[in-house]
Amino acid sequence: MTPLEKTMTHEKSSRPTFRFPHIFVVLFSFICLAALSTHFLQAGSYERVTNEQGRTVVVPDSYAAVEAQEAGWLSPFMAVFEGMGEGSSIIFFIFISGGAFGVLKATGVLQKVVASISNALTGRDLILIPLLMLLFAMGGATFGLAEETIAFIIILAPLLRMLGYDSITAAAVPLVGAGAGFSAAFMNPFTVGVAQDIAELPMFSGMTLRACYWLIFVSVSIAFVTRYAAKVKAHPEASPVFNSDRRQFGKPQANEDPGALSVADKLVLATFVGTILVIAYGVIRHGWYIGEMSGAFLLMAILIGAFARMNPNKIADHFVEGIQEIAMGALVVGFAFGILVILRNGDILDTILYHLEGLLSGMPAVVTAVCMFFVQLVLNFLVPSGSGQAALTMPLMVPLADLVGVTRQTAVLAFQFGDGISNILTPTSGYFMAGLAVAGVSWSKWIKWILPLAILQLGMASLMITLAQIFSWT
Repeated sequence: MTPLEKTMTHEKSSRPTFRFPHIFVVLFSFICLAALSTHFLQAGSYERVTNEQGRTVVVPDSYAAVEAQEAGWLSPFMAVFEGMGEGSSIIFFIFISGGAFGVLKATGVLQKVVASISNALTGRDLILIPLLMLLFAMGGATFGLAEETIAFIIILAPLLRMLGYDSITAAAVPLVGAGAGFSAAFMNPFTVGVAQDIAELPMFSGMTLRACYWLIFVSVSIAFVTRYAAKVKAHPEASPVFNSDRRQFGKPQANEDPGALSVADKLVLATFVGTILVIAYGVIRHGWYIGEMSGAFLLMAILIGAFARMNPNKIADHFVEGIQEIAMGALVVGFAFGILVILRNGDILDTILYHLEGLLSGMPAVVTAVCMFFVQLVLNFLVPSGSGQAALTMPLMVPLADLVGVTRQTAVLAFQFGDGISNILTPTSGYFMAGLAVAGVSWSKWIKWILPLAILQLGMASLMITLAQIFSWT
């Protein structure tokens, strides 16, 4: 090698390569930006009252400036701790469910089942992608499936990787499936139900049009993910996470003949399936949430360990191993909540809402309806809770809609699309960021991958809102 070639080689190898910042760095940067904004934005607040249903709602035209609550130099650092407290229920749910699946994983039963499915569906396992996404979309549309997707990602990620798909597919099946169903929901009590109640509309009215919109919205989203999954299965190196998947999880192993399941294996599998069915029943019929789900998963871990003939110490060891695998995903939630802590403590959330509301006045009704949608998209960055965003914005959007000639059903539609689409885009969405971390996908790679679908969804939502307003949907 000549001296010139050596020099060129050295320069090429020493040239720095760009690496997107760690998700903790990204979220802490947002926390610092929120803290800085408290020094430049006027602190203000709307009056709030409790309505007949016991829900706290905003009083329109009640915004007033309040004494500034500027963030101190220590505030961004304290916000992480306070955010952990705010998101503690989700964080501990992730820990417990992750630990439970650590015990399940140690039994090797799921690996046997995946190998059996792969052998039985040789060349046809792609059908699992749309079927699973359809189930998640139904959950998002009917009982607001969102945080619960974390548990399913913990289950599906290793299974789909063993079938030859990548981590993006593993995250997309629950997140995009439930997200599409949630966005275009026809009877989600936490978005459509709350918003229609505030707008004084009959509960779940307009369901026919909503169901049509849901079918279109979900079908397009499923087609996007399925097409990508097929491409990755055929050409694994085409995946944006090909190298990171290999580093984190190794090369997928060829499925060998797993043999027949033993009696113990069948008991473990029955316990796992039974737990999922019990949780689904509890969520739908009895309003179970994170506490009840965590208890069910902990019980599942103990029973599975007993059926697999593990002693108590072995169960505990595998439980801790499961927690270690998803620890970062759990802690991401606290960082995401830290952003909201800063904005709320600085009394600038209502100020941002007030100025966004002012931008909507004086526009034609159709334009205002679409702008409402984009305003809700922005606000979901600040208030990622669907019911919380409805309580904050609908008391303001409903009078505005009446003034400019936007129908109340259209205003509700603009809210639910704005709230739902950005749930799997914004870094302040705790369950979304946790899901990505559990699946092993960086936020930067996810955003780059989902951008075409997000643009498509924004276009579909804008068109659907426009049509609803043109035909005076009531």
